[in-house]
Amino acid sequence: MALLEVDNLSVRFGKRPVVAGVSFAIERGERFGIIGESGSGKTLTAMAITGLLPDGARQEGDIRLDGEPLPRAEKPMARLRGKRFGIVFQEPMTALNPLMRVGEQIAEAVRLNQGPQAGVPQLLQEVGLDPAHARRFPHQLSGGQRQRVMIAMALASQPDMLIADEPTSALDLITQKRVLDLIAEICTRRQMALLFISHDLKAVAALCSRVAVMHDGKLIEAGPADAVFRTPQADYTRRLIAASKLASAGPARRPDGETLLEARGLVRDYRHNGFWRWQEKPLRAVDGVSFSLSRGECVALVGPSGCGKTTLARIIAGLDSASGGELVFEGETYHGRDLPRGQRRDLSLVFQDPFGSFNPRQTIAQSVGEPLRLLPDLSPMDRHQRVVEAVAAVGLDAGMLERYPHEFSGGQRQRLAIARALVTRPKLVVLDEPVSALDVSVRGEVLALLARLREEYGLSYLCISHDLDMVRAIADRILVMEAGRIVEEGTPETLFAQPQHRLTRELVAARLPDVA
Repeated sequence: MALLEVDNLSVRFGKRPVVAGVSFAIERGERFGIIGESGSGKTLTAMAITGLLPDGARQEGDIRLDGEPLPRAEKPMARLRGKRFGIVFQEPMTALNPLMRVGEQIAEAVRLNQGPQAGVPQLLQEVGLDPAHARRFPHQLSGGQRQRVMIAMALASQPDMLIADEPTSALDLITQKRVLDLIAEICTRRQMALLFISHDLKAVAALCSRVAVMHDGKLIEAGPADAVFRTPQADYTRRLIAASKLASAGPARRPDGETLLEARGLVRDYRHNGFWRWQEKPLRAVDGVSFSLSRGECVALVGPSGCGKTTLARIIAGLDSASGGELVFEGETYHGRDLPRGQRRDLSLVFQDPFGSFNPRQTIAQSVGEPLRLLPDLSPMDRHQRVVEAVAAVGLDAGMLERYPHEFSGGQRQRLAIARALVTRPKLVVLDEPVSALDVSVRGEVLALLARLREEYGLSYLCISHDLDMVRAIADRILVMEAGRIVEEGTPETLFAQPQHRLTRELVAARLPDVA
């Protein structure tokens, strides 16, 4: 008898079906993956299984656990969550309580589901975190560290099945491989089943023995992972696999020699919280970073979560200030937040989360046009024309300007985030994980868009990412960062073929193989 059986599952919002007639079974100890683009119904299928569908959703079909129908009422279903189902949500920042230290949240999961004998330090070590992180709040951790905390909480109950919704999308390559190996080892040792939902085809192929493909709410193909990825039957599956393979950008460009941005010995220290913080040694997030970026060049910054990449980007973009060192942008010296107002129009930032970076109460016209406050001399007509041109440049229609962010897909929101960065016609764009939250097909479209805009507008990019395949596709030069320092740099061809530093070798070795 299968551990979990899903029979003809459908989910509707009003008359619109978002999941239609989905059926599959998962055996005890089996690792089962579901792949598909955003909006395909993957997450709603998992929410139906765990009884977490949003209000207004109507569920039809049967879901059985060990042959027994799952209850529809919240109270009995709540007893199963945690003890029978461990859940890792897609966005750890919204799933974690911002007012509780992460150690307290893990301990709460232990008390509710397993008992006091399971230690928080052991769980943190099991997911590759220092036990000292238990004293921190969620906002004090990087995205990858928060995801690992979520996995530790899910494993605390030793569940029969782990349901993981995009658990590795925010992780660097080394941590991703460690987490995938950890999940596989625990599933084998505990005979724990896994329902793994992801748009990362490589992660699914590396972890799961069987896979299902969803599109427009329907399950269009299912079978052994090797068979589905090597000999896909559905046209959609073939297109998905083809989109997952990014071509190299080829030989690096030769920059024109004129330096646009230069960092000189940048340092950023953070003081610890607490009454005795004045006696404690500060946390050094950026430690003596120096590099230069030429006009028209794309420089990529890679490294594990928590190495200081985003902190460095925030300083460069004027959202944080350095504790030491200086930056020179177009001949003007600054230290972070003191970036001259006249220079801010020439430096834009595309954030990692395309949804969280927009004000949900503003229309797209208002959000995209907001940076034009840096150009007070523009007339209202010129402002509107700038917004229309920026939206058109990213391949969207000006008729969408009066819509709100929630009315767009993830790929469209990321295009709009790029449009907002272009509206002031900058010279340098800082890209912080610009495609990590996107489907493989949308990722290719956005990277092609960035390449086209770079040619048309003469842009320079500083791209921060943990995705080496993406970096190889767009970067002229790569900087490898560890513990706040630049430890190696070179062209993609050099670094991939002959990595010199230990961390670079680990990153290259941690890359997952192509699915076919």
